[in-house]
Amino acid sequence: MRLHLQTTVQQDYLSVFHAFDEQLFRKLAPPYPRLKLLRFDGSAPGDVVAVELQTGIRSFRWTSLITAREITDTEAWFVDEGQEVPPPLRSWRHKHLVTQHGNGAVIHDIIDYSTGHKVLDIILYPLMRATFGMRGPVYRKVFRKV
Repeated sequence: MRLHLQTTVQQDYLSVFHAFDEQLFRKLAPPYPRLKLLRFDGSAPGDVVAVELQTGIRSFRWTSLITAREITDTEAWFVDEGQEVPPPLRSWRHKHLVTQHGNGAVIHDIIDYSTGHKVLDIILYPLMRATFGMRGPVYRKVFRKV
């Protein structure tokens, strides 16, 4: 299943892209489940990001590997792919794309996920959309005009 969310921000795409660091990662964390950051190497190929999702009942580990990254004259992106994902997920790929848009930029969260069951993927879609939709206001606040 694919989810593609876009947020327009007021800073240039390179400034936005280079701000994808541990501090921004923490700001983007949803209120539930709570995330305990175990490791954050960065956004270059070979880097690892590992978290523990704390539901209050049980904890789940989520580890992603940065598998690709590119910067061009009009866009910049990196991809994280789940190496260890929480149930019911079986696969996860998240492309963090930032494109030039006039004097500002558009941040694209392009997420491909699968549980292995099409019906469950569809059922999870509104939750994924809501969870990642919460990033929009954070992006707009962090990347407002300087």
